[in-house]
Amino acid sequence: MADGNTPGRVFDPTAAPGVTIKSDRELRSMREAGRVVARTLELLAGALAPGLPTRELDRLARKEIKALGARPSFLGYLGYPAAICVSVNEEVVHGIPGDRVIKEGDLVSIDAGAIVDGFHGDAAVTLAVGAVTGDRKALVEATRTALERGIEAARPGNRIGDISAAVEGHIRPLAYGLVREFVGHGIGRKLHEPPSVPNFGPPGEGPLLRPGMTIAIEPMVNLGTWKTKTLDDGWTVVTLDGSVSAHFEHSIAITETGPEVLTAL
Repeated sequence: MADGNTPGRVFDPTAAPGVTIKSDRELRSMREAGRVVARTLELLAGALAPGLPTRELDRLARKEIKALGARPSFLGYLGYPAAICVSVNEEVVHGIPGDRVIKEGDLVSIDAGAIVDGFHGDAAVTLAVGAVTGDRKALVEATRTALERGIEAARPGNRIGDISAAVEGHIRPLAYGLVREFVGHGIGRKLHEPPSVPNFGPPGEGPLLRPGMTIAIEPMVNLGTWKTKTLDDGWTVVTLDGSVSAHFEHSIAITETGPEVLTAL
């Protein structure tokens, strides 16, 4: 789930204000939370089909997360009414599952979170339903690759800005709209912790990446303008020009040897 304005907490001032360094035990819990998220997204990807109302994806997610011994991160978070976010086409993030019916050619972004032993996992994927146009397919692949580039930059000794620059460096030459109002975030005992992880900006700036830090990297990329607006429900974020959007996210841990993706199967 993308972060808008995260309040800070001071846990490890030598790393950066509010940044938490996780113990081995805490990382084990986060790996398990990440496994639940990955299995849930895999299930939902298999269920996605034309004619399916988005509320059915939420029902399946609740059942799977519970069956795996976890709790949904999103349900009740700041009043959010569902266990997952389902954002279709022009919806960027935080789409509330409901009566909208999936159609052939749609781009469907599913964002899921789970809690195990008090620790969160958070990931998102954008899926094409059936045959899609070349532009839509290219947008999805570009966004997926941008996430991969960001993860590659998440190494000890680098800074948050190196992740941001890696994401932006892949998207900018493609002339897509890289969303700026919503960003990635730290993750742990809270769904949103410091530091914020923008998808744009210069390298070499921001908090230092240290082993034990856990963050969620999540590029959101639009086929048109980068600008967005929030609908009257207070949650659903859509592109300002009605263009389609894609969203990918992984929770990762910074380790001595590089990034570890916590939300991969």
